[in-house]
Amino acid sequence: MSHRIRFALAGFGAWGRFHAQAIAAHPEAELVAIAAPSDGSRADAESLHPSARIFADPQTMLAEIDCDIVDICTPSHTHRDIAIPAMQKGRHVLLEKPMATTLEDCRAIVASAAEHGVQLAVGHEFRLSSQWGEIKRITDRGTIGEPQYVLVELSRKPYRLGAEGWRYDPARVGSWVLEEPIHFFDLARWYLESSCDPVELVAHGNSRDPKRPQLLDNFSAMFKYANGSYAVVSQTLAAFEHHQTVKVTGTKGALWAGWSGALDRTLHPTAFLRVFDGENLQEVNLAQQSGEVFELRAEIARCVEMVRHGTPPAASGMDGLWSAGLCLFAEESIRQSRPLSVRQLSASLPKLPQT
Repeated sequence: MSHRIRFALAGFGAWGRFHAQAIAAHPEAELVAIAAPSDGSRADAESLHPSARIFADPQTMLAEIDCDIVDICTPSHTHRDIAIPAMQKGRHVLLEKPMATTLEDCRAIVASAAEHGVQLAVGHEFRLSSQWGEIKRITDRGTIGEPQYVLVELSRKPYRLGAEGWRYDPARVGSWVLEEPIHFFDLARWYLESSCDPVELVAHGNSRDPKRPQLLDNFSAMFKYANGSYAVVSQTLAAFEHHQTVKVTGTKGALWAGWSGALDRTLHPTAFLRVFDGENLQEVNLAQQSGEVFELRAEIARCVEMVRHGTPPAASGMDGLWSAGLCLFAEESIRQSRPLSVRQLSASLPKLPQT
């Protein structure tokens, strides 16, 4: 076997640590470097991953480290300034969602991947889930007919603050729509892939805190397609624990899936998937546990295959642009209190290499 795929990790916060664990645990991957901003996080990184070189900033890491892929888990507003220099050095990139907090930055990242001939994977690991991914496989088999309606809904406790409170700072987080609802936009669009691209979106939301009205505790959006199919994405952060529901109906049947845990990153969730083909109702036995911790491991494995064999990423740069774009259009729909066209999201963009 050729050399292990060398990962350089930018960011060592709560989720970045899970990335580091997943990379270190993969037999064909090697974590060669970590960039962490604080003294405490660097000390933790050095203790937990002693074979990796530790840096105070991603730019120095990129200048000094030879790697195959850069895994970016830093706050959302920093993504462009790390991803593009990594691509300019010929590195493949795994970029946590949202790929950026503005459409301009998303487009620039996608264009850079095409210009430099590297693969760009966006962190929509739900596509690799034994549960949420199985829904796509069921719909692709035609079990429920042509998908016509998708609901993805989350009820959960408030978000963690993040390092130095970045998740509660609109200048750094962008918005809470770009946090978890972005996954739901991606799933719904993926499930309705046969309907081509969405054409219109409308959204509503509100906040419990008048000091931060742009950070929405309750959020719902609906986007539709030219053929009449549509999807609803909804989230509340004003609840408890972590409970996600997906429903898909088609021209023949329907399916319903649910996931619950005391925490979003629990290793012991409860989950189910029920499928009705128009005549029979079936309870699907999931091949393995569902949850973002498990799906992250699958994402790292997919990135190893992407670098070694040119396997397409589970979610491409265009997928990342669509999911971030739908979130940003949803925020604008709330500000303007009206539906908005989303047809221009994919306009004038180069295709990513899929070798």
